[in-house]
Amino acid sequence: MKKPILALLACCAMLPALAQREDSLAIRRLSDEIMTHSQAYANLRVLTKTIGGRLAGSPQMVKAERWGEAALRAAGADRVFTQECKVPHWVRGDKEQARIVSNRRDFVPPLKVLALGNSVGTGAAGVTAPVLEVRSFEELEQLKDQVKGKIVFYNYPFNPTFIKTFYSYGDAVRFRAQGPSRASKYGALAVIVRSMSHSTDNEPHTGSTRYNDSFPKIAAVAIGLQDADRLSRRIADDPSAKVFLRTTCRMLPDTIGHNIIGELKGSEFPDEYVTVGGHLDSWDVCEGAHDDGAGCVQSIELLRAFRAAGIRPKRTLRVVLFANEENGVRGGNKYADEAKEKGEKHLFALESDAGGFTPRGFIMEMTDAQRAKVKSWAPLFFPYGLYDFDEAGGGVDVTPLNRRLGTPVAELSPDSQRYFDYHHAASDTFEAVNKRELELGAVGMAALIYLVDKYGL
Repeated sequence: MKKPILALLACCAMLPALAQREDSLAIRRLSDEIMTHSQAYANLRVLTKTIGGRLAGSPQMVKAERWGEAALRAAGADRVFTQECKVPHWVRGDKEQARIVSNRRDFVPPLKVLALGNSVGTGAAGVTAPVLEVRSFEELEQLKDQVKGKIVFYNYPFNPTFIKTFYSYGDAVRFRAQGPSRASKYGALAVIVRSMSHSTDNEPHTGSTRYNDSFPKIAAVAIGLQDADRLSRRIADDPSAKVFLRTTCRMLPDTIGHNIIGELKGSEFPDEYVTVGGHLDSWDVCEGAHDDGAGCVQSIELLRAFRAAGIRPKRTLRVVLFANEENGVRGGNKYADEAKEKGEKHLFALESDAGGFTPRGFIMEMTDAQRAKVKSWAPLFFPYGLYDFDEAGGGVDVTPLNRRLGTPVAELSPDSQRYFDYHHAASDTFEAVNKRELELGAVGMAALIYLVDKYGL
């Protein structure tokens, strides 16, 4: 009797190893397909070079939606459909003007600035006023009696000690988001914000601001880092220095946008959903290659690779190209709201919105037990350079699913060192994306989706 029992125990011990080998081979098939036949880079070229910047509400956004539908069909989606949502319609207007004016006779080149998204304009005549530089909200409070009639300059640099640069962004972005209204509270005429970047160039980086309706709305711009330093030195050295600022941006009534959705129907549980996606909109001053054309084409590529590799998911795989992440998250909220209204079962949602750089792992918002399950698959990810599964968080567009339905969510976490060189700046172009790094990100995403679909969470 002992021999059959020992044989059975030996077979049971072999089962995890056999399953892991099977999974390793399936992931290798997906990887080989992506690394050999990927359409992601070609898709990104079309999106960025023929459409370009895709601000919500713009004609380019409409073109991008049509592109997304066509790309999903070409990738082999069983079904492609749209999900309507209202989106904000902010217009930048004329090119921003900013320069230092002074009693001195020396030549002063213009300042490189970009209006912040959702900002009001200065009016046609512009604003000329002295500049009050502050490096914290605490300093603003200390100097509040000096604010009235001035342009407040938030000169807060990225903290270089954070190795993951998204922590630097999270630390500094409050000045872009809250700075205009906090300065307006004390009578400021306009606001200049040091760009959310640690790059060495002088490109200004735009991004959304949020007004507090309790205070007047004032114009707000981001300034390039070199010019931020130049402005700081000038106002410290020249008591007569002022800044002339002119912007003509404005907010129009909300308009119609769409989430673009493609499905690969599940073989066993077609009414359960695994979502993967990126946001289709971008800022208007760039091509939106890293933010977030990369995430969109990686998600489309994942669907194409599953079909090409002959791997039919158990659950229905949904690729979602989200509308309006940049200045409202209307698309992500609409997707989650409709899922809740319909009583849909969403097993998992993954987003790529941190650039098309070399993947390092995933940030995840889920229970400890679910995270432990994902981490148990780590040996399957190591051959592809993914090792980091400890950080909490999730993509902006999939987080509403977590909040409304409790769906576990995650975001691809690429190497972040160069991301904020390009984020929301004119330099975010197709040329800034490396083909192989982009494809490696799609491989990591495909591996995670494969495992979650097969084993659940």
